[in-house]
Amino acid sequence: MRALVQTVSRARVTVGDEVVGAIDAGLLVLVGVTHDDTKEKAATLARKVHEVRLLPDERSASDVAAPLLVVSQFTLYGDARKGRRPTWSAAAPAEVAEPLFLAFVDALRARGATVETGRFRTMMRVESVNEGPHTLLIEI
Repeated sequence: MRALVQTVSRARVTVGDEVVGAIDAGLLVLVGVTHDDTKEKAATLARKVHEVRLLPDERSASDVAAPLLVVSQFTLYGDARKGRRPTWSAAAPAEVAEPLFLAFVDALRARGATVETGRFRTMMRVESVNEGPHTLLIEI
């Protein structure tokens, strides 16, 4: 599993005209799932994302109760090393990825995190105002 974590002053996800998830100051987390991922990896990634010291004064979301907006992002497993057309073969199919994405979200909530999400398998508009900017790729 991979998570691209960004510090934001605000972020939101819109599907059509409906805002399905939004946060103020916190973390925008884009999550990708690959074929050999497990619920255990999802829980480990959730712990790392919640505890990563990316916020001001080397604090984490768990330290300051910062909210997280979590969005599924299969393109994190895209590969464009050959030619100009990326391949998505390293990304898990939706039937595998969705339960693991939900396990990641559940693991964050079990840790006490405030979590908003996008909507799996839909075309989403993700808007963010990055702070810093600070962006980190975490891979399990």
